[in-house]
Amino acid sequence: MDIISSYGLILIVMAGVFGFFMAWGVGANDVANAMGTSVGSKALTIKQAILIAMIFEFAGAYLAGGEVTSTIRKGIIDSAYFVDQPELLVFGMISALLAAGVWLLIASFLGWPVSTTHSIVGAIVGFAAVGVSVDAVSWGKVGGIVGSWVITPAISGFIAYLIFMSAQKLIFDQEDPLKRAKRYVPFYMALAGFVLSLVTIKKGLKHVGLGMGTAEGFAWAIGIAIVVFFIGKVAIGRLKFKESADKDMHYTNVEKVFAVLMVVTACAMAFAHGSNDVANAIGPLAAVVSVVSSGGEIASKAQLAWWILPLGAFGIVAGLAMLGKRVIATIGKGITHLTPSRGFAAELAAASTVVLASGTGLPISTTQTLVGAVLGVGMARGIAALNLGVVRNIVVSWVVTLPAGAIMSIMFFYMLKGIFAA
Repeated sequence: MDIISSYGLILIVMAGVFGFFMAWGVGANDVANAMGTSVGSKALTIKQAILIAMIFEFAGAYLAGGEVTSTIRKGIIDSAYFVDQPELLVFGMISALLAAGVWLLIASFLGWPVSTTHSIVGAIVGFAAVGVSVDAVSWGKVGGIVGSWVITPAISGFIAYLIFMSAQKLIFDQEDPLKRAKRYVPFYMALAGFVLSLVTIKKGLKHVGLGMGTAEGFAWAIGIAIVVFFIGKVAIGRLKFKESADKDMHYTNVEKVFAVLMVVTACAMAFAHGSNDVANAIGPLAAVVSVVSSGGEIASKAQLAWWILPLGAFGIVAGLAMLGKRVIATIGKGITHLTPSRGFAAELAAASTVVLASGTGLPISTTQTLVGAVLGVGMARGIAALNLGVVRNIVVSWVVTLPAGAIMSIMFFYMLKGIFAA
């Protein structure tokens, strides 16, 4: 208690700085999940992708980011073990933020798309199990999160497979693919609009004091989807195509239509990612602020301080702008050769899965969700469409992430304990 009252402001400032650093790492590494497919399919340039991601990541983190925060903060470790020594929870969360931030900086610099969720969960489990007690970790909850890392790529892969196969059947396998694309692509756009608007209404607006009932929320989402449908129809109608009887040229023109769609799904994915993954940075920060503000009391429910969400949102945008290019290149060009239609199927599937997870408060890995979706598209085209060497390297980097976060977190935890508790 004395440590918290004596050093409270210093601890909050440290947590804020490291929370921003962790959010910076999320932006530098994980935003490639939203933008990599768009850049890889040449639907967007790298500059356009970063600009779009900045807007929608910020909006997702700021408007819809509160839902998952409590799961990261309260679900992984048992607060009962910290009641007599709340400073250990504060030291641990600060250590976890720094450890995860350092690992994400290293991975982003090397161009490895790792999981920010893995990073922070590994760091929290590390300091709690070694620094406090093995029993302080809610291993059942951790098991549930680990289970979601298997389930969510499977779900997103299945959705991506269905979306891509539907596009093949309805458009590409037909005699007049261009005509079919003009007819069916607006429906895909409407679906993307529906997914994006539903999470905004249901999860985002309540954080700015505009809560809605379920029926009203669905009505608005359907309305927005209809508007997107007509905007899509007009946009596709205005595209200029080279008139040619050659079927290959028709396919090229269809991909041009899907390029329009990729912009919509890139926005949806960036928003969904911001809403889900900002919790990895602001969850531990919120825990520190809560404990210090209450003089050492570990509350079961804590109000999120007004400045925490914007700090996380700005951190994500800064990381993306400064170092986001490297991992975007890996995701966009490394895993598979992407066309707009393939990239669209993967991205919309991943966005839908992340939105579902964000709505249920489950902290999933967007990295694994997207790779699952890309694999689903690859399976639809045959295994040769995938660069299995790159996929294997990505999986290896995921495996390393958990222990890397844990080891650094334990080191930083004992260093903080030595500095403040000495």
